[in-house]
Order: sequence, then structure tokens, then C-alpha cells
Amino acid sequence: MTDRLTGAAGRQYVADAIRYALRSGDLVPGQRLVENDLAESYGATRGAVREALQDLAAEEILEIVPRRGARVRTVSVEEAIQITECRSALEQLCAQKAAARANEEQRAELRRIGADMRRAVADGAWDAYSALNQRLHELVVEASGQEVARRHLDRLNGPMVRFQFRLALRPGRPAQSLPQHLAIIDAVASGDAPAAARAVAAHLDDVIEQLRFSAVPSPTQAPPRA
Repeated sequence: MTDRLTGAAGRQYVADAIRYALRSGDLVPGQRLVENDLAESYGATRGAVREALQDLAAEEILEIVPRRGARVRTVSVEEAIQITECRSALEQLCAQKAAARANEEQRAELRRIGADMRRAVADGAWDAYSALNQRLHELVVEASGQEVARRHLDRLNGPMVRFQFRLALRPGRPAQSLPQHLAIIDAVASGDAPAAARAVAAHLDDVIEQLRFSAVPSPTQAPPRA
């Protein structure tokens, strides 16, 4: 029998794998997670799985129900909107600071991300675009040097994993969000702090509008369960 992942490495691997399963739609809100099944699927010890589940519960991605185990936490649209409003305040701060503090290597990477995003939209490479989107937001926070904001954003973003995935795959969404992301990149890379904050605010205001739209059923559809 092959060795199973254990310790800190196993714990991190399982947590990352569950986050990816949420992004890809393999796990859905309310779904129960069984330690034995996860250990078999991810080649980890039950101890590593249990610790990963506790970490994800602390991030409010999962919830631990006494005597019933873990399940994917259901996030309402209203909660998703409130989370995004908090994200906006923190990411505007980070964008302002990144515009002033980013080094040349970080500014060059931002420009490369912008070029790659353009190509991804032109090619219809939605998975690549989604990954670039995530890297862009991470890089702006890194460049800001605002560690307190980063910790709060990490916690806020956890429960939003599935919402972000669903919005990213909405028809026409990448083409709609591309100019917003390019505006953030241009402002930060050029050192224009006020413009960077405005670009982030405009982008996340649009995300909030998309979330509100997702909560309104069409005449032929039942209300969403999110």
C-alpha cells in the first residue's frame, strides 16, 4: 500500500483539493463530506482530512454539524453581496497602495496578465481567464504590502468560491469584465492610486449587480437555491 499524505502537507493538499472541487462544480452547497471517502479520493490520512475540514470550517467554506460531520456551507445571495461590499473596501485600499508601492517586476507581471487575459477572451479560454483573474487580484494585494487586508480578504473569499465560479462561467461575463480588469491593471501599473481605487470599486460594483441579477428568477424558472 502506498504511503498516504499526512501532516501539514496532507492537510494543505486536501484543503486545496476541496477548494478546487468547489470551483469546478464537483461539490455543491449542502453536500456532505465523509472523511473516509475524502481520504481515499485524495490519498491522505484521516487525520490530515479532519484537519483540512476544520481549516475550511474556520474559513466558513464548510460547516461541521455535531454527530453528522462536515458539509459545504450554503451562502445566500444576500450574504454574497455583503461579502463583496466588504471586499470592495479592502481591495480599493490595496489597489491604492499597490499603485504607490509595486516594484517594476510586479508592474511588469500585471501587464503580462492583462495581455494574457485579452488572449484568453479572444480564444474562449474561460478556465485560463478565471485563473488569471484570481492571480490579478492576488498580485494587487501582494504589491500593496497590506498584510492585515490580505488576511481579511482570504477569509472573505473562502465562502465565495462557488459564486465566483458561477459568475465567471456566465455567457459573456469574461468579455464584460475584461475592460474592468484592464482598467485596474493600467491604473496600478502606471502608479495612479485614485484611478486604481475607482477601477476596483467599479469592478466590484458590477459583481454585486451580477449577484443581484442571479437572485431574480426568470418567468420560466424557479428561484435559485443559493
